[in-house]
Amino acid sequence: MNNCTTIAPNTFTFSNIKVITILDFFLHSFNFLFGFPTHSYVLWLIIKGTGNGVASEFFILNLSVCEIASCLNIFVYALDFWFSRFTTLRYFIIGLFITGRPLFQCLMCVERYLAVVHPVTFLKYKPLRYRVICCTAAWIITLGSCLCCMFTLVSCNFYIYICCFSIQFLLFIFIQLFFLVAVLRALKQSGPGERGREREEENHMKRRAFYLILITTMSMIIIYMPFAFSGLSYILTYLS
Repeated sequence: MNNCTTIAPNTFTFSNIKVITILDFFLHSFNFLFGFPTHSYVLWLIIKGTGNGVASEFFILNLSVCEIASCLNIFVYALDFWFSRFTTLRYFIIGLFITGRPLFQCLMCVERYLAVVHPVTFLKYKPLRYRVICCTAAWIITLGSCLCCMFTLVSCNFYIYICCFSIQFLLFIFIQLFFLVAVLRALKQSGPGERGREREEENHMKRRAFYLILITTMSMIIIYMPFAFSGLSYILTYLS
């Protein structure tokens, strides 16, 4: 296990770090039991072409790959517990959980937001090449987050690590809340010239986008809120 926590400023800080570690372990165990088979099945459906095509499911494809890699981190946890030689790799994979997952979820929300609120822009950037550019940038940011987690945790800079994590969490939450409110407002408004069946189909598309963003936002809050509270407690203790 990580021995850097023994240099924490006081017992309360040490307890906070232990809470974060325990939460991280149980969360990865839960992700592996339920997330790994689910995302493997989604990945299989996309590859087999059961969905609407690779272009329309490209963000979900990348999210599933990121989720599967994050789920496998439980094995790195186990190896690190027994052999204490995989700490660096475990810290590296944490970046997928901290940045990769919420970043690809935000891309999915951006896609639904543009389809509902700015349909002309959505059609303009609908081809696969634009999705590839966005996902490439997302993977580069995720790789940078992985390296940041690895270097900060190996060098025991918990304050920098927790500050970066808390800022990312707040940023992603605010972005998704903005999309959620924007789609909700669009859902309550009727477009010009909408009548009968066309209006019902338009509202159905808006409702689907709203529910997807709502579920994504709520899942992010449920998963990351305990870590945010523990991180905030650590920061306040460190500053005091």
